[in-house]
Amino acid sequence: MGEPDLPGRDASLWLETTETTDFDPLDGDVRVDVAVVGGGIAGLSAATELQDAGETVAVVEADRIVSGVTARTTAKVTAQHGLIYDDVRSEFGPDRARQYAQANEAAVEEVASRADDLDCEFRRLPAYTYVDGDDARKKVRREVDAARRLGLPASFVEDVPDPVDADCAVRFDDQGQFHPRKYLLALAEVIPGEGSYVFEETRATDIEAGEPCRVETNRGSVTADDVVVATHFPISDPAGYFARAYPKRSYVLAVRTNDPQPEGMFYRTGDSYFSVRPHETDDEEFVLVGGQNHKTGQGGSTAERYRRLEREARDHFDVESVAYRWSTQDYVSADSVPFVGPIAPWRSHVYVATGFGGWGMTNGTAAGKLLADEIAGTGSEWADAFDPGRLPPLESAGELLKENANAGKRFAGDWATKLRRSEASLAPGDAHVVRDGGDVVAEYRDEDGDRHRVSAVCTHLDCLVEWNDAERTWDCPCHGSRFDVDGGVLDGPANSDLPKK
Repeated sequence: MGEPDLPGRDASLWLETTETTDFDPLDGDVRVDVAVVGGGIAGLSAATELQDAGETVAVVEADRIVSGVTARTTAKVTAQHGLIYDDVRSEFGPDRARQYAQANEAAVEEVASRADDLDCEFRRLPAYTYVDGDDARKKVRREVDAARRLGLPASFVEDVPDPVDADCAVRFDDQGQFHPRKYLLALAEVIPGEGSYVFEETRATDIEAGEPCRVETNRGSVTADDVVVATHFPISDPAGYFARAYPKRSYVLAVRTNDPQPEGMFYRTGDSYFSVRPHETDDEEFVLVGGQNHKTGQGGSTAERYRRLEREARDHFDVESVAYRWSTQDYVSADSVPFVGPIAPWRSHVYVATGFGGWGMTNGTAAGKLLADEIAGTGSEWADAFDPGRLPPLESAGELLKENANAGKRFAGDWATKLRRSEASLAPGDAHVVRDGGDVVAEYRDEDGDRHRVSAVCTHLDCLVEWNDAERTWDCPCHGSRFDVDGGVLDGPANSDLPKK
């Protein structure tokens, strides 16, 4: 079948417009006040806040910092997270809903304040969540009322600006957008020194809680009083986060248009969302369009997802060309609020930040501040809303049961059906899962005709992986682990590679 005919170049705009980092890997053992595992927005925000509070830190990143999920965002810096506040207020009560609202609004202002001294293309814009239909209109009015009660800058608007066609929208004033890598690389640059470090190409393999804690890596160990696990999905999962959040993939195109730039950031809520935001540099103007979300490993052809997104972009804009395409993965909690705080009651001095639900620019920034306050012993005024030990509200319990039932169904169904498939020849660019004697094999033939054969059994909980034809990866349809064609882990919760066959 060969290379899919896809729009744009397979690259993140944020990665393409910044230099590659070159922090040294860990070499031996070090001692710091706090070890931060993960070099995305949550980890680097936490490290910056901790260092500002006088703590020494070591950021440990398996790859290069700000090259994972944070480098694949649309980079909206907004407290408007779809139509969430009416539900959160109903399920959590006004006090915890207000904490969530205040945390994210404070995160907008934190980024704006730091951006004053950084060249990160920060810009203030209104944010719109829009809908169509009479029933949705009622929901928008409820959302505006709930958001206002929580102190957010919400208003009900019927005259929604181009490029969207909408009956009405929730508008939040004075939100923001930025270049996430320029912002975070500037923060990271000033971390090393005076007992603090940034270590790249250093994979954490184990975390020992206690007094002190110890982070084992493939290059040595980091001993610390406290540990922050900010690895998108936690590399250590003692509290079963995989069963309390589900993974979703979504897609982004950076397009050049013949239209005026949008005068705001736009988000259509629903099962298949659509996102729009402008991005301007000194030399070029782009519009970033996102959408086509689906549960990881269950979306059918991912190449077709890009094609659908391009068609939707052309429905809204006079598209001159598609410059870049990229995809991302987010974890969504059953109640749509992240887990930020102690990783488990029995794992002292180890903290987690996960489940940002696609809104990591503000949730990740807020998580950094929350965890720094908790570690400093002052406590955070937002802790109750983000408490990882909370029970899901009754309204969210059904969603939690549905997602776990879905994972169980995929596990049983795939083992029952895929094992009956017989091996067939593969054309270059094709892949399949087959039974080979007593093994179940995920096989890909590359464009040169070379075969890549690995176990098809996910190393997390033994589900069978699915082929992702756009990214050329093996994705687990149960809990979202992803692997490259040679079995290397790309996304957790799996920590081990797929064995070669």
